[in-house]
Amino acid sequence: MAIDWQAFWLTLQLAIAVSAILLVLGLPIAYWIAFSRRRWKFLVEAVVALPIVLPPTVLGFYVLVALGPRSPLGRWWIALTGHTLAFTFSGLVIGSILYSLPFAVQPFAASFAGVDRKLIAASATLGASPLRTFFRVIAPLSVPGLITGTALSFAHTMGEFGVVLMVGGNIPGVTRTVSIDIFDRVQASDYAAANETALLLLAFSFAVLAVVYGTNRKAWVIGPIR
Repeated sequence: MAIDWQAFWLTLQLAIAVSAILLVLGLPIAYWIAFSRRRWKFLVEAVVALPIVLPPTVLGFYVLVALGPRSPLGRWWIALTGHTLAFTFSGLVIGSILYSLPFAVQPFAASFAGVDRKLIAASATLGASPLRTFFRVIAPLSVPGLITGTALSFAHTMGEFGVVLMVGGNIPGVTRTVSIDIFDRVQASDYAAANETALLLLAFSFAVLAVVYGTNRKAWVIGPIR
């Protein structure tokens, strides 16, 4: 087998880290989108969805600039650690979080919005705080959407290319992911090795989606889960 297992395991670590962080960060964002009555809510929704339509190289470029040594964040990180965020695994995590954000937040928000408001009102009437209502009513009824969002962000991170290349470069063992490995093998006309790695990624992605559909027992659609 000509598969670069080092690149595969690094990609797997990246996907696990990103999906776990997005589960934590995406919940409050999705909750606000689902229940806020602000007139300018559509602007937040547009910002969250932007990575879906924005070319990965454009997003990767601006993330690279934001993480660079001339940015406030970059200077702070250098002062703290002695090295830049760009072209590191930590930089890949930040870029991947931004790129996969809508794949987690949108299913979360759709699932929250599908919860019967009468149940939420009943919980409040019984004296439960909004936080308790979320964990005792909203979250349990939104499990299919939470599973879908987490799985999609995981699978999306496994296959991303443009952002990781712009932010992390191609450093073996540090930022070299499976998608970059496939690209390099195609560039070198090693189609057999590229095919082996691509088939592995295809099978892995299919397995993730099969688990999601098998767990939820219903097709995922763009829109409220009812």
